[in-house]
Amino acid sequence: MMRTSYIERKTSETSVMVELNLDGKGEYDIKTSIPFLDHMLTLMCRHGIMDMRVRAEGDIEIDYHHLMEDIGISLGKGLREALKDKGGIERFGVAKVPMDEALAEVIIDISGRPFLVYQVDSSYEYIKDLQVALFEDFFRAFSVHAMINLHIIVHYGRDTHHVFEAIFKALGRAILHAVKVNERTYGIPSTKGVID
Repeated sequence: MMRTSYIERKTSETSVMVELNLDGKGEYDIKTSIPFLDHMLTLMCRHGIMDMRVRAEGDIEIDYHHLMEDIGISLGKGLREALKDKGGIERFGVAKVPMDEALAEVIIDISGRPFLVYQVDSSYEYIKDLQVALFEDFFRAFSVHAMINLHIIVHYGRDTHHVFEAIFKALGRAILHAVKVNERTYGIPSTKGVID
């Protein structure tokens, strides 16, 4: 059975639709109105071997903050819904990915206890007109609404594009490992018997 979800979020500031298939082939159709984010999410899909369709628009004439955060919220909800009761999953995922001179590491625990650790050098400022500090808000919204513990650590990197490319590839791979079904895991992978 495919683990899928469909999320729509509409506010006075944004309109976001996310379709997700965790058991896909790495196919994507992503239009967020933020070209660099489109590029990053395609990398996440490809390396996470998940299918994703995203349509998003918002008040980007003001800035990208509302749209980035609401896309993070919607993706988080999509991941949580697609996982259903989380039975049989590995739960933990770790990936360390280089991109030329940059090295990023992402660690995930699908724990039901959202928390973000974000160790990314704040000296990275802009990619074109996108303020890269907004990625912290994106990842926080994603972790809170997916109900996951998410650690993002950039060990080093000079080029901002390379740094975030490494992050999103690592995120895809960490999700891939965390959501993998292990035939030896019986029921919910928690001594509590529940992840919520």
